[in-house]
Amino acid sequence: MADLSVLTGGRAGDGINSAGLLVSHLFNRMGYFTYMYFDYPSLIKGGHNFTITRAADTPVGACRERVDVVLALNQDTIDLHRDLMHDRTVVIFDSGKATADGQGIPVQEILKTEQASAVMGNSCMIGALAGATGIPFAVIEDVFRKQIPRGLEKNLAVAGKGYASVKQVYRVEQKVQEPFPLLSGNEAIGLGLLHGGLDAYVAYPMTPTSNLLHFLAGVAEDHPLTVVHPENEISVILMAHGLAYAGKRTAVGTSGGGFCLMTESFSMAGTNEVPVVVVMGQRTGP
Repeated sequence: MADLSVLTGGRAGDGINSAGLLVSHLFNRMGYFTYMYFDYPSLIKGGHNFTITRAADTPVGACRERVDVVLALNQDTIDLHRDLMHDRTVVIFDSGKATADGQGIPVQEILKTEQASAVMGNSCMIGALAGATGIPFAVIEDVFRKQIPRGLEKNLAVAGKGYASVKQVYRVEQKVQEPFPLLSGNEAIGLGLLHGGLDAYVAYPMTPTSNLLHFLAGVAEDHPLTVVHPENEISVILMAHGLAYAGKRTAVGTSGGGFCLMTESFSMAGTNEVPVVVVMGQRTGP
């Protein structure tokens, strides 16, 4: 395998982004360079969500126009992404929720047999992906232990059933190079802010910068860092003003709609010569 792209899709709110990230960790563990795209719909729960992971034996910085494998946890994943499939695309689907030309996995039956929660259906599909691409099950065990230690044994049992339910269609060979650190864009920005001497980060959750808030809150105890989640974006920028006035290196995070609420205070920062860094996460357009 020199270059393989995998689309993972399902209902928004069902852990699709986490499942896509596990796919990336699988390929990373096999020694491949990975690039992952998160879809960011303006939805809390319901609707459609998907990720695309590209794995290659040379560095990559974008997705390809077509995908080689589709992991479909619902029918929308198949119906909405036919334009991304080519004539050799392999579709692996939850046979209880979708129909397609490909390999159906009885996810609901497996979950019932293992008395596993619905979200563990993602583990079942990831196991099926590994089986279809020739990735050793030991790699799944290693990745799951590091990424989802809670409920590990049950997740592995479900993944094992998915692994055994498919026929191999691709061969992903183990590379000799060690896995590289796998970072999201938000985590990379967060590390940059920390290395730049960040003292305080203030944000109201808004896609796609919410995970930057989560990341910095998660590492705040290990750094001289204050992380605050106020009640709205106006409070965010005004609180950042106060911190900056007090001499703290301060950053805020938001997206388009949130930044619109910050514009007056943002202008005031320029007028008063108060340095505030704004991390602006732009959602993709049509």
